[in-house]
Amino acid sequence: MKTTHTSRIGLVRAAVAMLLALPSISVLAAPPSPRAMEIIESRCALCHGREGEAASAVYPRLAAQHPDYLVKQLKDFRDERRKSETMSAMAKDLTDEDVGHLAAWFSSRPAATRRIGDTDLAAVGKYIFTKGNTYSGVAACETCHGANGHGTHQLPRLAGQHPAYLETQLKEFGNRARNNDNAIMHSIASKLTELEMRAVSVFIGGMQ
Repeated sequence: MKTTHTSRIGLVRAAVAMLLALPSISVLAAPPSPRAMEIIESRCALCHGREGEAASAVYPRLAAQHPDYLVKQLKDFRDERRKSETMSAMAKDLTDEDVGHLAAWFSSRPAATRRIGDTDLAAVGKYIFTKGNTYSGVAACETCHGANGHGTHQLPRLAGQHPAYLETQLKEFGNRARNNDNAIMHSIASKLTELEMRAVSVFIGGMQ
C-alpha cells in the first residue's frame, strides 16, 4: 500500500508540473491583441512576413527568435539606440505593451529551414562556428550562441537565419555601424575576413 500511495503522489506531482508548464506555452501560441495583429499585418508583414519567415534575404527571420531579444531590439529601434531609418519609423509609436505582444507572437512562430547550397563554403563556416580561428583571435561562435545556434534570452538565435542578412550584420559589427549590442561582437567581427564572414553565414543559415 505504501508503494502504491507513493506512486500516486509521484503521478500527481508530475501532472501538476505539466499543468503549470502549459500557461506559458499557450500564452506564446495565442493570437496577440487586435492592435498588435493590426501592426503585424500592416507593418511587420511587409518585410518580415506575417509568420516571421522573411522571404527576402534582405530582412531577418523573426520566427522562433527569443522574445527578450526581440523586445530589446524593438525598443532600441524605437528609441534610436539601434540605427535604421526604416525600423525607427515603424517602431516610433510602439508602446512597451505593443512590443511585448509583437515579441511574443514572432517568438511563437515555427522556425524556417533552408538547404545549404555551397557545402564546401559551409564546411569552412562550420570550422569558424565550432572552433573559431586561433591564428587571428576569433572565438568560436558556439561559445556564446550555443552548439545548435539557438542562442540565449540575451543573445539571438542564429540558426536558419538568412546568410545575406547575417553577413551584413557581421560587417556592421566589424565597422561599428551597429553598436547597440554586446561590444565583444565588434572585436570578433573586425577580425573576420570577408571569406570567413560569408562562410560562417552560409553554415549558420543551414542550421535548424
